Amino acid sequence: MPHDTDRLEHANVTVQDIDRATRFLTTALPSWRIRGGGTMDWFGKTIRWQHVGTDDSYLALQGGGEGALPDWQTHRLGVKHLGFVVSDLDAVVRRLTEAGFPVDHGVPDHPHRRRVYFSPDDLVQAEFIQYLSEAPEQRHSYTD
Repeated sequence: MPHDTDRLEHANVTVQDIDRATRFLTTALPSWRIRGGGTMDWFGKTIRWQHVGTDDSYLALQGGGEGALPDWQTHRLGVKHLGFVVSDLDAVVRRLTEAGFPVDHGVPDHPHRRRVYFSPDDLVQAEFIQYLSEAPEQRHSYTD
């Protein structure tokens, strides 16, 4: 089936605790669900995997991760955060904090968007964005 636009369908993220990462994502984004999962041999180690998201986009989670996550405050290479557009930022913050996931930091409000960041223990930092305008030139303004 042809698509009328190019888009990011998924990102593959290795986590230590796949259940905790899934709980974070589905708490923040109630429309997301586990699309599928299983186990696989990953270079001599059996790991769990899950696709968590919607019919159109998802995160491919791989469990059994080792080592430290990239820190968004360093200059190291790698992904610093994933951005999720939400319709009600206050509801996302409330659900996540009630589930035990503290806010990492917020940023000053912009006339056309609001943002807050969470840094779960073993999932790359997540930015949640609520746009306050439908106009792309306002939503993507970098001077306000």
